[in-house]
Formats: sequence, C-alpha cells, structure tokens
Amino acid sequence: MAERLIGVDVGGTKVSVAVLEDGRLSDPVLRPTDQSGSDELVAQLIEAIRAAGPADAVGVGVPSVIDFETGMARTSVNIPLQGVPLRQLLTDALGFPAFVDNDATVAALAEAFDDDLRPIAQTLVMITVGTGVGGGIVINGRIFRGATGAAPEIGHIIIGADLRTGAPALGKAPQHDSLEYLASGRALDRLGHERGLGDGLAVVDAARAGDEQAQDAMRILGERLGIGIANLINTFDPELVVIGGGVSNAGDLLLDPAKRVAAEFVIPGVGTRTEIRLARYGPQAGVRGAALLARQELESLNSG
Repeated sequence: MAERLIGVDVGGTKVSVAVLEDGRLSDPVLRPTDQSGSDELVAQLIEAIRAAGPADAVGVGVPSVIDFETGMARTSVNIPLQGVPLRQLLTDALGFPAFVDNDATVAALAEAFDDDLRPIAQTLVMITVGTGVGGGIVINGRIFRGATGAAPEIGHIIIGADLRTGAPALGKAPQHDSLEYLASGRALDRLGHERGLGDGLAVVDAARAGDEQAQDAMRILGERLGIGIANLINTFDPELVVIGGGVSNAGDLLLDPAKRVAAEFVIPGVGTRTEIRLARYGPQAGVRGAALLARQELESLNSG
C-alpha cells in the first residue's frame, strides 16, 4: 500500500498543509496562524492535519530551535511553542506518528531531492533569507542535526566582528555581527530606509527599475550573504548551496554579488564542485520538506 504523508509548515502568519502521495504533493491549504496561545495553536494544527485526511505519518516544520528527539521547541520567538512537547501531543491526538523539526531544515530536505524523490547532491547547504536568516544541511540525503538535534543555526554565524581588542560586547540575538543581522530582510529594510527608499520590497522594486541607490543596497546585502556562503563552503565543501526565503525573490540582484564574493573568499581548491543557486520550490519548500521528513523518519521507525 502506498504511503500517504502529510506535511505542515508553520509560520508566524500562516500554516500550510499538504499531502504527499505516490511521490506527488497536493496543493497546500493555507490558514492564518493562531497566535493566541500554545493550546490554541496546537489545537489548530490538530484540526488542520485531521482535515487533510488519514495518513501514515505527519511532518511539521516550525520556526524554532528544536530538540528533535522530543519534538519540543527549546526556543521559539515568532510562534507560542516554546517548551511545548509538540511531537507527543500530535502523535497522541492523531493516532499516527508525528515528527517535528526546524522549518528551514525541512526546506533544505525538500531541495535535496528532485521531483521523483531522488537525491540530487551528497551535501547540500540551504540558506533561507527572509525576515531573518535560517538554514539547513543535508548530507547523503539525511538531515544534519548535530549533537543535540538543534543544528544548524546558520543565521547566527558571525561574519562581521571587529576582534582587534578581543571579543565584541555581547548583545541580544541576533548579534550585530551575525549573518542574520547583516543579510536578512530586516537588514534590507534598514539599508532602504537609510537611503530614503522605504522597506526591502521597495528596494527590490527600485533596483529592478534601475535606481542606483537601490542597486547599491542590494549589492551590499548580497556581498554580506556571500561572506556567509564562503564560510559554509570552506566548512562543508558542498555540491549545492541553495538560497531560499522571501528575499531570494530578488533573484540575480541578490545572487550575483553573493556568488562573486563567495568565490573571492573561498580558499583555493575548496568548492570547485559547488553550485550556488536559488531554491526550486519557493514557498512550497517547507511543506514539501515536512512531508519528506515524515517519509524518512517513518522508514527509520519501521526499520528499527
């Protein structure tokens, strides 16, 4: 019997649910995220998953630092799930296995497989550039989670610290020298407001229309991203570095300076087989990856 798997992508503004069956993903069903409290959000997720019909397993991606074994959010800023044993609550309520992971991590899993669910790279690094910066790493078709299940927090790589007198003063996350602070959508907002252009969306529109100030803002953001990419290539030497998230809609305005600077800062001899490109699945990467998470973990559960 073919597997029927449900993927759920939980964001600060919307919950997306889709079904993966016979290798094909259904059109996602979207709902506004219930931010009124933990109990209300969990109840919404249970209702949304049940509405998708019966399943062998469900995968859920959330914008939080996840303890994968328990499916609990260690920290959760944009949704009220910190300290909530989400995996256990969903499994108990639904009667089939639930698996919970970071949203950018499951998006990376989606990008690591083609439309026929075949792996396309031995090592893939994904960077999601949205309001913040997230990411995921997939090695040999499996998610890399580190020792505690929380890796990787790519947005918190330090790319701009002045270390001449030692470590800089510690501030509230994201640190001002981090990739997230310097190369996120919020960073583009700041660059736009400094130039009197408005927010990041206005910057992208103006840059496409040929505005030199806007194009310079995109250059700065892209070059900062390129430094982060170079660090990741020097560390992992991946076949693929994939850029997703809302800011990636800027296309070559972001990608061209990022690729140029990454190439300049990668150590000679490293990254000779690395391709840097935009994500393929766009806003569906999270829900697709969540369904693939369910597929992989169900296989592991059944083989164990």
